[in-house]
Amino acid sequence: MWPIAACSIISIAVFLERLFYLHRATIHVGEFLKGLSNIIRRRNFAEALHESAGTPGPVARIHAAIIRHDAPRSELRDIVQEAAQLEVPKLERFLGVLATIAFLTPLLGLLGTVAGMIDAFGTVASSGGYASVTELSSGVYKSLLTTAAGLVVATPTFVAYSYLSARVNTMLHDMERAGIEIVHMLTESRPLSGIISFQPAEESVQSDARID
Repeated sequence: MWPIAACSIISIAVFLERLFYLHRATIHVGEFLKGLSNIIRRRNFAEALHESAGTPGPVARIHAAIIRHDAPRSELRDIVQEAAQLEVPKLERFLGVLATIAFLTPLLGLLGTVAGMIDAFGTVASSGGYASVTELSSGVYKSLLTTAAGLVVATPTFVAYSYLSARVNTMLHDMERAGIEIVHMLTESRPLSGIISFQPAEESVQSDARID
């Protein structure tokens, strides 16, 4: 029971810590991208970088692309992907602990069940094969209690793990969306360089002389 109780305390602590972290890291991606788009259209990259760096959460960490705003589109895409990959371990931190507890506590309950049954049959053996219900109840009670405790801890822990995993996947999707949008903003905001000439000036003058 003591290991199961310790697992329950760890599970609650990890869940609350991850819930608080993801709550602080969650932003309204649509509003963030809309405000950033208006700044980038004015080609005010210093303000865009300040706005992105001052926004909490991993979605805003893709501001690395703004620093290299003059880079080719393929390079900007690689920069955004690398920045997103660096944020993944932070988002998935301690989730493995919850998954381990969800699978471990039923096994601990089963171990307690086996220990309780061993205790019960040990009582029978020590009594020469005869034991009262009162003597057997201690071992049976222990086996049932540990099994129930293991399931009581494992079930909400698995639900918490599934919920946090869904939140992390949603945030990863938001990061991917924001990265694509920012790369598109940076490439579309570049001014056109040069004027396209469909006919050289010398050829145009020579053709006019032939007509005359």
